[in-house]
Amino acid sequence: MGTVMGSGRRNGDTRVRGFAARAGSWSARHRWAAVGVWVLFVVVAMGLGSAAGRVDVKDSDQLKGETHTAAKIIEDAGIEEPAGETVLIQSKDGRLKATDPEFRAAVDAVVRAVDATGRVTDVGSPYDTDTISADGRSALVRFDMRGDAETAGERVEPVLEAVAEVQRDHGALRIEEIGGASMMKTFDDAFGDDFEKAEYSAVPVALGILLIAFGALVAAVLPVLLAITAIMATMGLMGLVSHLVPMSDVANSVMLLVGMAVGVDYCLFYLRREREERAAGRDARTALRIAAATSGRAIVVSGVTVCVAMAGMLFTGLAEFEAMGLASLIVVAVAMVGSVTVLPALLSLLGERVDKGRIPFLSRRGHGGGGESRFWSAVLKGVLARPVLSVLVAAGALLAIAAPAAGMKTQNLTLDQEFGDSLPIVQTYNRVNEAFPGGSEPAQVVVRAADINAPEVREALADFRARAVSSGASRGPVAIRLHDERNIALVSVPLVGGSDLEKAGESLDTLRDEVRPATLGRVDGVEAPITGQVAGSKDFNDQLVGSVVPVFVFVVVFAFLLMLLSFRSLTVAVTSIVLNLLSVGAAYGILVTVFQHGWGASLVGAEGVGAIVSWLPLFLFVILFGLSMDYHVFVVSRIREARLRGRTTKDAISHGVVTTAGVVTSAAVIMVAVFAIFGTLSMQSMKQMGVGLAAAVLIDATIIRGVLLPAVMALLGERNWYLPRWLHRLPDLTHDEAPETAVARPARDGEGEPLKV
Repeated sequence: MGTVMGSGRRNGDTRVRGFAARAGSWSARHRWAAVGVWVLFVVVAMGLGSAAGRVDVKDSDQLKGETHTAAKIIEDAGIEEPAGETVLIQSKDGRLKATDPEFRAAVDAVVRAVDATGRVTDVGSPYDTDTISADGRSALVRFDMRGDAETAGERVEPVLEAVAEVQRDHGALRIEEIGGASMMKTFDDAFGDDFEKAEYSAVPVALGILLIAFGALVAAVLPVLLAITAIMATMGLMGLVSHLVPMSDVANSVMLLVGMAVGVDYCLFYLRREREERAAGRDARTALRIAAATSGRAIVVSGVTVCVAMAGMLFTGLAEFEAMGLASLIVVAVAMVGSVTVLPALLSLLGERVDKGRIPFLSRRGHGGGGESRFWSAVLKGVLARPVLSVLVAAGALLAIAAPAAGMKTQNLTLDQEFGDSLPIVQTYNRVNEAFPGGSEPAQVVVRAADINAPEVREALADFRARAVSSGASRGPVAIRLHDERNIALVSVPLVGGSDLEKAGESLDTLRDEVRPATLGRVDGVEAPITGQVAGSKDFNDQLVGSVVPVFVFVVVFAFLLMLLSFRSLTVAVTSIVLNLLSVGAAYGILVTVFQHGWGASLVGAEGVGAIVSWLPLFLFVILFGLSMDYHVFVVSRIREARLRGRTTKDAISHGVVTTAGVVTSAAVIMVAVFAIFGTLSMQSMKQMGVGLAAAVLIDATIIRGVLLPAVMALLGERNWYLPRWLHRLPDLTHDEAPETAVARPARDGEGEPLKV
């Protein structure tokens, strides 16, 4: 099976091999040059990104299918849809009807008040637009905001005040405004600072945990500094890349989340190993060289694996996912390169000063850097003594936690599910939907013809309007807005079902599959894609479901190949995939238990909404599969390193897990804390994301890495390093071992043959 050549050295050969080792060695010798190049890179990236500007995802690029086609037609025609607003006038006690003088007076007052602001156009009275409810107790005044729809929320305040003034004069009626602009303003006021606070609070949280871990201010600041500079450089690069792949605010938030997590983790791994070697009596230069060849290699392997996982999002075909995947990939790559280049230079410059600013009561604990954890030593002693029982208990517990995931239900959350009853506008949304099913979220048919005023087209439009109601898909009113000069008609169809997405989806299917073919579909040359919120949700879910298999296969296969090449072990590659899938499954189970069934939801300030937001499972799979490799690669690299030095597999497992327990725990606590911040946000989808990520990382760093991994490896014994002969031709990426450490003796497999690992 070959001799032990994984270290890339023959007897007496102390050459430094591998990217991480060579980069660390060069940086330590050219300290100021390495720091200068890094600073120049960050500044140039930010400067170029600022000069180029960021191109954001357009509506026409958000989705494929009919939603995309409709948005593209509107965009190509140069039609700028204004932000529509609606004022609900409703009898509070049910006694007043739209025909009563008091009701009419209120309607007239609303029309005059909003028109007098000068901020609106096309104000329509319900008596002219037929927007009076079936019971006659509710009516809608509709109008459009002047100016750009994207910034309408900034101009709607005077209109809201005018409506509120009318409400004060008519106490027997409920007079409330809702629409694109008012919702935009309400959410910006209530939650606009949520993301910003979460992003900024991640820095002090990470710094506080690092202070506890290292016990010294300088050592704690270094990882945070690296993460921040990596994020700054990535923000600039995102501006450049956005001209090829458009970016978004969501992608920016995810990039910050991932960048802070991996940036701190990678630096933490490197710094703890360097401190550990110095605590063991090695001089600063040797300690740095060992850290570069060992932790540096683990960072490169982990970083490449995470990048591959993030690249899986590019296979969804969804613009937001593509933006998130590319932004995350870039920040991980930048953090990885920074960790193995500028970090060794900074450590070389600082020397012993890296322990400056020691914190009383913490410095003694943190100074040793990599000492063995007493807690994990005790846990591991029991695990290795009873590996079969440990596997059964740990795997059984995780499978039990994951079991609820089998009944996972996904959907795009409605307004009341996303925000609960915390905002008055959510109650207005529900009242409008009850009185006018589908009125707040109508379907929109974008009709394009060679001549929109041709008799056959006009007849088809009238037929569509009649059949939309007679088919049961809508109760009306179906409104048609013509753009004669562009030969386009926009048809607004309130869907039966309203905020019940399942019923509204059935109404949409009726429009698409029955009404449209029988009317507009009979006219040659007419395009009539149907869009709107319900249609967008359906198209998004259809495309997301279709991308699950290719994304899953891509991420798993490439992660497997990277593990195989990096550890030259088929067993390690297989177990890494299985354990990662188990941690992802457990995260899914927790999400379903908390947010779908509502068990313990109040503990995280949430409510059981009966479903998981549709984009989250695939997003979590990609993110968690990548981040889980951080710990797996780091721990297994340490185990393999100890094995190469001549320890038995069992001793190597014990040494590897116990000596990495401190750094893995610190890294996990930082990730959990950063992710948990997002679990405190008001939006239900952000709570689900934060809880899912935090729970998975916590499970991964404790049950998986502390119990299941060592137990499985102990059961496998020498089979951990099994590589079939026919795979020996694969590239060998295992050569970044400590250059000054000689292999004590060739390890032997179960047949007495020298072991190739």
